[in-house]
Amino acid sequence: MSVSDSLANATGLALAGLGCACLAGVFASVDAAIHSISAARIEELAAGERPGADRLLPIIADRARYVNLLVLLRLAFEITATAIAVVIAREFFRLGPSIAVGSTVMVLVSYVLIGVGPRTVGRQHAYQIAIASAIPLRIIGKLLGPLSKLLIVVGNAITPGRGFREGPFASEIELRELVDLAKERGVVADEERRMIQSVFELADTTAREIMVPRPDMVWIEADKTAVQAISLAVRSGHSRVPVIGETVDDVVGVVYLKDLVEQAFMGGSEGGSKPVAQFMRPAVFVPDSKPLDKLLEDMQRTRNHMALLVDEYGGIAGLVTIEDVLEEIVGEIVDEYDENEVAPVEQLGEGEYRVSARVHLEDLGELLDVELDEEEVDTVGGLIALLLGRVPLPGASVRASGLELVAEGGPDARGRLRISTVLVRKLGAEPSRAEKEAIA
Repeated sequence: MSVSDSLANATGLALAGLGCACLAGVFASVDAAIHSISAARIEELAAGERPGADRLLPIIADRARYVNLLVLLRLAFEITATAIAVVIAREFFRLGPSIAVGSTVMVLVSYVLIGVGPRTVGRQHAYQIAIASAIPLRIIGKLLGPLSKLLIVVGNAITPGRGFREGPFASEIELRELVDLAKERGVVADEERRMIQSVFELADTTAREIMVPRPDMVWIEADKTAVQAISLAVRSGHSRVPVIGETVDDVVGVVYLKDLVEQAFMGGSEGGSKPVAQFMRPAVFVPDSKPLDKLLEDMQRTRNHMALLVDEYGGIAGLVTIEDVLEEIVGEIVDEYDENEVAPVEQLGEGEYRVSARVHLEDLGELLDVELDEEEVDTVGGLIALLLGRVPLPGASVRASGLELVAEGGPDARGRLRISTVLVRKLGAEPSRAEKEAIA
């Protein structure tokens, strides 16, 4: 073959390879656009009669399937272009150098024409590109849909674990990163970002981590009268009170303030003197290890706002209300009965805080940027007890992970000395006046 024929063949192959690379770039751009568009935004455009927007609705409804097709087509044309580049190089070099030259050229071409440029354009003009490609994409979906599904089945069959029914192209981590990106660009506020992230964390948080512990529970004996129960509910600020039998572990029901008032004021002259056991409602018991997302789902389904938590030994560990679960999403909810409630965290100075003894160690570690990894206890109060080796009293002081913890508190409603707050100071920082008084 003459030199002119070789050049002609090389030119034809080069044009074919360039065309394949450009097509791969087009599919990469459409892939980035389909990933970037919002289903809610497309529905809004379709409702506003934006031309072509309605054609995108079936694609958004089955996004994973079309993303799989785009990945398949991009890879097919990209590999074809690479093979053509190697064949062109083979016309002028030996086998070894030809592979190296062809691969090097395609790495550079792929990076520019497939990797960076098209994806950037796809994200910058996501809706325009997605609308323009809707009809061709649906046609390709009908033609190559069975092939894409077959390849996913084969891939899942050889992948360790259960695989992905729709292909491994989306995850919770990617969605979390998208929320962070939206916050950085000002699309969502910081508080909105925190709430969205809190929803993801519900599945990783157990009921035990947010419960009202057993010593802090407000309860009433089954033989107490309705008037006595109303007095307790008013003094405590709770509208639902567990009813116990012989011990706190023997919870026999829950009495509602609404039922108490109805019995006392509409049940006749003796209505207020009847025992609460006559009109209490059944109590709901759940394990203290139950994830919060499942607990919230159960509470919504059964229309129940309080659950008693049972530990691994069958005893009552504490209780959780639907308000406690919601506070994990929206933050602290303070009502008119929380005037004397201790703030979970109060900053006193640089590196100095007063925190509730019930604050979780992980939250305190994030606040002060220290590692507080104790598997035996969950709260700050529990950490003080663990390090002391005894029940902590107000004034007790311990040191852990570069922090000094000083217990604060006083007598509870039953006259027992208990800690309610803890002064936390990073070692090396000057003690505040409150800390000096507590230590003294």
